Amino acid sequence: MAAFLSLSKPRLTVLIVLTAMAPYALYPVPEMLTPSMTETPSLSPLTLLFLTTGTALCSASANALNMLYEPGTDAKMSRTRNRPLVRGLVSPRLAALFALAAGAAGVGALYFGVNSTVSWLGLSNIVLYAGVYTPLKAVTALNTWVGAVVGGIPPLMGWAAAAGEAATRDGSCRELLFAGDGSSAGGWLLAALLFAWQFPHFMALSWTIRDEYRAAGLRMLAWTNPARNGRVALRYSLAFLPLCLGLCAAGVTEWSFAATSLPVNLWLAAQAARFWRLGGHGGSARGLFWASVWHLPSVMILALLQKKGMWSRAWRSVCGGGDSGDGEAGVWEYDELDEMAGMTAARVESLGGR
Repeated sequence: MAAFLSLSKPRLTVLIVLTAMAPYALYPVPEMLTPSMTETPSLSPLTLLFLTTGTALCSASANALNMLYEPGTDAKMSRTRNRPLVRGLVSPRLAALFALAAGAAGVGALYFGVNSTVSWLGLSNIVLYAGVYTPLKAVTALNTWVGAVVGGIPPLMGWAAAAGEAATRDGSCRELLFAGDGSSAGGWLLAALLFAWQFPHFMALSWTIRDEYRAAGLRMLAWTNPARNGRVALRYSLAFLPLCLGLCAAGVTEWSFAATSLPVNLWLAAQAARFWRLGGHGGSARGLFWASVWHLPSVMILALLQKKGMWSRAWRSVCGGGDSGDGEAGVWEYDELDEMAGMTAARVESLGGR
């Protein structure tokens, strides 16, 4: 059992699941679906359960297929030589069956428990990671950009799952991810945030083991073009500044998030600048790596704590400010009651005339 768990790369899978859960929680709840307007939560815990389970299974499938493809190169690197296929703890046949079963179960859970858009995103992530990114590692350093796309898809899955809960039309991919009113912007910004994060994190990590990548025949910028490796890490570290502002402008977070995330983003950018300036030497690679490790959860937690309207709704629920009937919600309720009363009266009159 432990060997099959290792096939799924559990720590990576947990990270992927968390990056899908955060956008689900950050999705702006439509006012008509808030608990103040209805007696039930707007976003279903059952949907969240299927989202997390399906995402974890899809990740496990992709990771197992990745290990199936490159046991030879894994054996040449210190960080991968203890993987189960390299050590012979699992046969390739059983690993393939595990990957197929996990993939089918994951895509199925997302399709039947969430929606078709999320299931297609889950399937595309398996294909991109195992079928494009993995073989591309031996061909070109552009594999890192493909891997970053893979990392950006789980946030879209979480966003589309929440959007499906609040969908008012057909719940199609276009409505969930390409809404004409711009309400999908938050999902794409969160995906861009995860896409950008891959670069400072991986460029620092790969630099420390660049000789092993070279010996294994895997083409990474850390050894094919070290100068560009540093520039790319710095460039994408700076991208967090406009991305966090974008989340505020898109109505995903309060504007205070722009201020509270600024120190964390500047810290990452400073470490990336040092990494670029020193070419990875002088402990700069290690500094950037650990900065990236702490940066992502910090930004996500700050965003969750400053979700748009969360604290104002909490304040109204405690102080009763939203129940006075003087606000927009109260007007909406009275208008609806008047309309319902009129419809009822008309119905009674029509029945009486029969």
